Amino acid sequence: MSSFTQASVANRLLKALAPEAFDLLSQEMARIDLGIRQVIVESNKPVPHVCFIENGVASMVAINSDKEAVEVGHLGREGLGGYHLMLKTDRTPHRTFMQVAGSGITVPVEHFMTVVEGHTLTRDLLLRYVQSAELQLAHSALANARYSMHVRLARWLLMCHDRLDGDDLPLTHEFLSIMLGVRRSGVTNELHILEGIHAIRATRGNIRVLDRQKLEEVAGGCYGVPEAEYERLVGIPIRVEDPVSRSG
Repeated sequence: MSSFTQASVANRLLKALAPEAFDLLSQEMARIDLGIRQVIVESNKPVPHVCFIENGVASMVAINSDKEAVEVGHLGREGLGGYHLMLKTDRTPHRTFMQVAGSGITVPVEHFMTVVEGHTLTRDLLLRYVQSAELQLAHSALANARYSMHVRLARWLLMCHDRLDGDDLPLTHEFLSIMLGVRRSGVTNELHILEGIHAIRATRGNIRVLDRQKLEEVAGGCYGVPEAEYERLVGIPIRVEDPVSRSG
């Protein structure tokens, strides 16, 4: 008998599945630890299994022929590593890897696709998730083209905060610079702006969210549309707020 139950998993997609679909998937589920920088989806290679992230944060990056890379998507407990399979393609040029260590639940691709193709409600749910993920990508392009650096940084921190428990984000300045496509010194300067309004406190290897509302005010229209669309399409919010206030 499977040791997995819908009540015990953290992944939002698994929680949103019809019980019979979850039971079928659980027959081939396996838990996996996901270390920092561990690859979930390698570019241009078929994946042996999909990965429902339970905790931690992964980045999906676009890579060109010059080896230039930029983040185009965030994945956490709301997401599925390998969702390109829903579009009937066995590989993608994008690369997905962990930026904050965590854990996940894997399902072999063959079994996953058998369940998806045999269960209309599951297929439709996961396709709605693909739509929300594509919207996130579009809004990343919008943010990069139309918003200033500290606004984009506020959006990025909010997206991490959505996907992690607590207020501590184990992120280095170097990693932030890579993900945002700017120099490390530029990230440091922009972090100082957010610290100056007491929205965050940055220390070596960690950023603590002091006032989420202030981050949301800074991010403005740069943040929120993909998150609202995810909740509308999947039926569960990406972030479940703690009952304790996060301000201060």
